[in-house]
Amino acid sequence: MGGDLIGVSMLWAMLIPAGGALVISQLGRWPNLRETVTLVTAGALFVDVMWIADLFSRNGGGGLTLWEIFPGLGLTFTVEPLGLIFALIASGLWIVTSIYAIGYMRAHREVNQTRFYVCFAIALSSAMGVAFAGNMLTLFIFYEVLTLSTYPLVTHAGDDKAKAGGRTYLGILLFTSIVFLLTAVVWTWAVAGTLDFTAGGVLDGKASPGVAAALLVLYVFGVGKAAVMPFHRWLPAAMVAPAPVSALLHAVAVVKAGVFTVLKVAVYIFGIDFLAGVASGRWLMYIAAATVLIASLVAMRQDNLKRRLAYSTISQLSYIVLAAMLATPLAVVGGAMHIAMHAFGKITLFFCAGAIDVALHKKNISDMGGIGRAMPFTMGAFLIASLSIIGLPPLGGLWSKWYIALGALQADEVAMVAVLMISSLLNVAYLLPIPVRAFFGKPANGEAITGLKEAPLPSVLAICFSALGCAFLFFFPEPLYRLAQAILAN
Repeated sequence: MGGDLIGVSMLWAMLIPAGGALVISQLGRWPNLRETVTLVTAGALFVDVMWIADLFSRNGGGGLTLWEIFPGLGLTFTVEPLGLIFALIASGLWIVTSIYAIGYMRAHREVNQTRFYVCFAIALSSAMGVAFAGNMLTLFIFYEVLTLSTYPLVTHAGDDKAKAGGRTYLGILLFTSIVFLLTAVVWTWAVAGTLDFTAGGVLDGKASPGVAAALLVLYVFGVGKAAVMPFHRWLPAAMVAPAPVSALLHAVAVVKAGVFTVLKVAVYIFGIDFLAGVASGRWLMYIAAATVLIASLVAMRQDNLKRRLAYSTISQLSYIVLAAMLATPLAVVGGAMHIAMHAFGKITLFFCAGAIDVALHKKNISDMGGIGRAMPFTMGAFLIASLSIIGLPPLGGLWSKWYIALGALQADEVAMVAVLMISSLLNVAYLLPIPVRAFFGKPANGEAITGLKEAPLPSVLAICFSALGCAFLFFFPEPLYRLAQAILAN
């Protein structure tokens, strides 16, 4: 009975935002009603995912097959701890992002707001499909829908710059997924005879060392949303999008779908015991480590705030890829936890970037001297989120980095611990000067910044909530830690 309820609930997790998108598309003439439906839809999705989590905790897993394409291969959904972590983050942060977007989109007088909310809802529907996919075919289908549904969001402004950014976004993500990821999926089916996500993996004893090494390369580079270098340029190119879209890309759905897929392939297609012996895993680990450090160094050179945060995201995502390639239990736990820790920290930073743009029309860090006196809530939240990304207590980012470091030691990879430490120092170098400049620097060009000039109230409330989430995850990490540990037990 519990399994049947979970199956129906997973179906609703995809239908609720899809249905919401259909209703929202008809409400363009009534902005208040349109945004009310957006919030109600987001709330209903989160309640449904929480219901799935409760059923899972009481009854264990459950599944649903909508369509069997070939014997043993169909459009299949299942619930397991890693997918549940992703679904909870995406559905919960959709509510916060929607509240933020209401203030931002109105204050910025954005065009095509109805299309924005429709595409956002479709993206969340596809993210739920990725989260609850029971096999690689299902995940691949919803992964592609997520790419296509977010393209109109990236090109939202409609100008030449937005279109160019959109072409880079779509080109890289479709190229990597069709050329590399689809090849890996078909090859896995040919070798293993199944694409089901299975505890312990499906390749052990079926794939030769050479085949396994090639498959791992295809999977890691095929998941372009994980932004491992050299397939990372789509992410800074997409910064032409409005701030709520950047939040979607970096925290709620897109990049998290990428690193989630890498981690899921590592655990449920390869299995961490088998993965530990795959030859290409070691040099992919070094590529991830290089991405961590190089992206941090590039971030330091960016004056545009959103571009600096974009390269920060590229670096932080490779923490999770690195954790997957370490192939140890503690590294997997740390990687899964980092999906949540980074989500709360980075969504706050992008919220702040958008708020600064709306309130003071400033995009470049060099122009942000003294703005902390006019935007104390925004820049205070920016400081909190920065400290969490760095990994300092009492903020949640500490725990995920801690477990990834322990996982590196578990794999006897001391060099990777050094990479994590150097990366944290680079985080300090490119993040902390921003709030320091805002609170203690002098206004640019001698301009006077007086009075409180925060973004609209819905945006400020969302910023404060996500910043508090960074602290909450430090003091109450146990539920997330238990789910992450259950990935291995499952």
